[in-house]
Amino acid sequence: MVLFKRKPVQRLPRPPIEDDDADVWVIGRTGEIFTDYESYLQRMDFYKQRRFICEITGHSCLTFFEALSSETANSRDVEKAFPDALREPVLRKVQFSTVSRIDNLVDYIFDEFKQDFYPGEHVTVSIDNGERLSGVVREKAKFSEQRKPDGTLERKAFSRYFVALLNQPDKEALVDDEHIVRDRKTFTKQMLRSFIKNTVTRDAWTGAPWLVKENIAARLKIDSQVPAHLQYGSKIAEKKAQLARKKGDHDGAVLDIQSSNPRLPELKPATKSHKSKQLQQQLARNKQQQFLEYQQALAQHEGLSTSPGRAANGLSHFVHSNFPAFAPLAAKDTPKPPPPPPPPPIKYPIEDLDVAPLHDGTHRPSLSFPADDLPDGRANDDESGVRMESIGPLLETWETLNVYCEIFQLDSFTFDDYLEALQVSSEEVACQLFVEIHCAVLKILVDEEKQGGKIHVNLPEMPEDDDHEEDRSSEETSAIPSPTPEPEPMPTRRTTRSSLGQAAEAAAAAAKEEDQRSRSPTAEIRLHRAVEMLAEYGWVDRLQKRDFEHGGWEIIVVGLLYQLSRDARHEKVCDEILKHLAPVDEEPTQDTARRRYASLDVNLRIKALQIICMLTVETKAIRGYMEECSEQMTVFRKEKTEWQRARKAAIEELRLLNEERKVLLPDNVPPSPEPEGEQNGDTKMAGIDDEEDDELEDSEDEEPHAGRSLRRGFDRAAERKRKREEEKEKRERAEAAAKVPKMSSQFKKILKEIERKKGKVQECEDEIATLDNDLREADCPRTRSLGRDRFWNRYWWFERNGMPYAGLPTSSTAQAGYANGCIWVQGPDHLEREGFIDVSGDDEAKYQKAFQMTVRERKRLEEGATSLYNAHQWGYYEKPDSLDMLIGWLDVRGNRESKLRKELQAQREKISSHMARRLEYMRAEEDKSVDDAAPRMSTRKRRHDDAEGYKCLAWRNKTALEDLGHLHSQQVRPRKATKKAQQADRKTRTTATNRQGKPLGRQGSRYQF
Repeated sequence: MVLFKRKPVQRLPRPPIEDDDADVWVIGRTGEIFTDYESYLQRMDFYKQRRFICEITGHSCLTFFEALSSETANSRDVEKAFPDALREPVLRKVQFSTVSRIDNLVDYIFDEFKQDFYPGEHVTVSIDNGERLSGVVREKAKFSEQRKPDGTLERKAFSRYFVALLNQPDKEALVDDEHIVRDRKTFTKQMLRSFIKNTVTRDAWTGAPWLVKENIAARLKIDSQVPAHLQYGSKIAEKKAQLARKKGDHDGAVLDIQSSNPRLPELKPATKSHKSKQLQQQLARNKQQQFLEYQQALAQHEGLSTSPGRAANGLSHFVHSNFPAFAPLAAKDTPKPPPPPPPPPIKYPIEDLDVAPLHDGTHRPSLSFPADDLPDGRANDDESGVRMESIGPLLETWETLNVYCEIFQLDSFTFDDYLEALQVSSEEVACQLFVEIHCAVLKILVDEEKQGGKIHVNLPEMPEDDDHEEDRSSEETSAIPSPTPEPEPMPTRRTTRSSLGQAAEAAAAAAKEEDQRSRSPTAEIRLHRAVEMLAEYGWVDRLQKRDFEHGGWEIIVVGLLYQLSRDARHEKVCDEILKHLAPVDEEPTQDTARRRYASLDVNLRIKALQIICMLTVETKAIRGYMEECSEQMTVFRKEKTEWQRARKAAIEELRLLNEERKVLLPDNVPPSPEPEGEQNGDTKMAGIDDEEDDELEDSEDEEPHAGRSLRRGFDRAAERKRKREEEKEKRERAEAAAKVPKMSSQFKKILKEIERKKGKVQECEDEIATLDNDLREADCPRTRSLGRDRFWNRYWWFERNGMPYAGLPTSSTAQAGYANGCIWVQGPDHLEREGFIDVSGDDEAKYQKAFQMTVRERKRLEEGATSLYNAHQWGYYEKPDSLDMLIGWLDVRGNRESKLRKELQAQREKISSHMARRLEYMRAEEDKSVDDAAPRMSTRKRRHDDAEGYKCLAWRNKTALEDLGHLHSQQVRPRKATKKAQQADRKTRTTATNRQGKPLGRQGSRYQF
């Protein structure tokens, strides 16, 4: 069975179902049935925790279903591998065994059966001539040991076996224990352990016996009735009896009737206790019972009764003085029922919304919003032109382009530059980042003409009459005037109900025909003129020839969106974009597409780019890249395991060396230096000072000479003083070195070896950290969120996986030092909001009764003024202080927030450093714009034609220039290189490779591009 905290997971019983039409929820793998969805979700959350253990293999950190699958597979393997002949004997030996540990039980069973063989086993026998033959045990005879009358052993116990030889069917061998063996692989401790775990169970209480599972015991006819002395009740009774023997049955009340001097039972005074009332009542009842026994003893024995004759002898005085009479105890009322026990303490973490609010006045740090429309309906002061519904696609496209930048052959770029590039609306200044993104993404969809021009995505089919036939038919119909239809005569008399019904049917048919006509392809001319724009030169042909210049890529986008509009999923969005790119009031030319795309709204640009990026995910290039990263991650994991093993071995060797160093340390430690006497030091310093004073006095007594001679005299005195100080220091160093005992060569060798092992450990840790970073960057199939808070808001740090923290180190904007630099917060989706926030009336009343507020009121109170209400709303944190405040706001008592807090604390240093770099980069650009004395322009909303102040214009696609020799938007004719240039290129060209010698397939600081 699957284990949870070393205990088998018990299946829930089937609930009673009164209504056959009621909805139920079933877990297929376990057969458990639930009548409410909440219980089903809680059970599934329990099963999906990685806290289960496979009982057979011992593997931990598994979900319940993974552990169940592991047990099923390994149970099947054990059933096939374990010898059939040993199943029943082994299980009979294990049944009712009280060996506590499974390891000890396996050792005991293995030793018992190592040299014991049973009929039906495949064995190998060795005959007298040394030949080894395979056979099957047919019969077994056991002979017990024999002892002499004095107890000494005469003959050991042994067995004899009749073995049917396999290669000689007509012969048998009679062998003893010394001439028969079994194959080592058929009976090992590991196999025996797995077999016992698969077939035996045991209760959780101490001393519980091992029991064979009921179905297996019934099949093998093994007794399953647990002996009385091994049952749980017997163990409890035995413990109680032991406690009673220690305390005494009646606290030492013993009546010795047989002795010549009968002794009265001892009555002990009631002991003072601070226990509960129940225990005090029990002591009172025991005291009353002891007094009754005392009175019965007096009544049965005359020697102990009081009489007038005996009163003179003083017996009555003895009795009454030592055992005073007790007044009969009054009957007490029936004791009151004990108060209900206090509720058990809450075991955290629990569901986040079940955690009681703190009411300390704190709330989540305020969010910043990049969109114009705020979640509460107010307008944003910092206008950017981006609507809230476009933030999700904006982040999605940015991450896709940066994660797969090697496939697109693009340099990485920051999120701020990307948003700014989408806001550029100038026909005179072309933004290379904006143009290169579109051209690079479009090239992935269709191969170049010389490579076959294959289309790598599934597109809706175009109608046959879309191109020239449609234009021709429209021209013909426009040239020939259509006759004016005559009005139908209305019935003037004898109008019946049938005639009116026929007229209504005819009107409905006409309306239906008109509706179909409005939906026909010719009606699209009323919305846009995309068909006419592509009439002479199709977008696929243009894309195959890589004709991107002078509005070429814009018209390719028009053609692609027009073909995608045939799909109902993209029809509305594509028509909205095409109405602006190919308006009906302008000529359908290439220049029109170029000019209209330059003035296209930023939200429509984001939608168009999102559609194209989603198409690239279907291509073989992206899917092949994902598979390559997956294989590379497998290689990285193996390398990491090897380095971890090497680090473990180096740490163990370092520990042993440190122990050796401690043993040799006393003999190689210098004695503590003796403090020098102050008198000696003072005497020496005084002598030096006196000498210097004498020299100075002599120099003062002499007649003054020229300035040059006087300066040289002072220089000589200072030089002599400096030499005396140096000689003194040398003498002190020599004396100190003489006092230090010389270290032994063995100790020096150990110290050098310790330093070398420390270096080895550090090398292993550096390699492990590098491999962890490689694994993070290669994890590109999906974006991993940091976690969710109590109100089901999701937190994203897009640099967490799939890309370097700061983008490609060779990027043209690598000096920015960040990629996104923000923590993004996404609101709850509609299912989470309906199930946990906008709850039903009954659940809301229960929650309000428990916490004196509803979930919605708690959300407004604890999130402050910046709340998110659905998954289309986004906010962000851009300052390290906000990150610290967020970590402090999260409550570790909740399931979701404890995980989110742990993840944020693990990534806090990286996130904070990149937030600081982003703020520094943005501040530097603002300072630069002020220094240039140019009128300051908003960094968000750019609607003017002067685009010289954009930061995104500094971006250059160096990757395309290095790989292709030209930008994606350029159509460069190939030039034949001279032989001299080709030879120089071969000499200078180097290709970075990984450990396997293959070209590198991931970006990051580890690789040298």
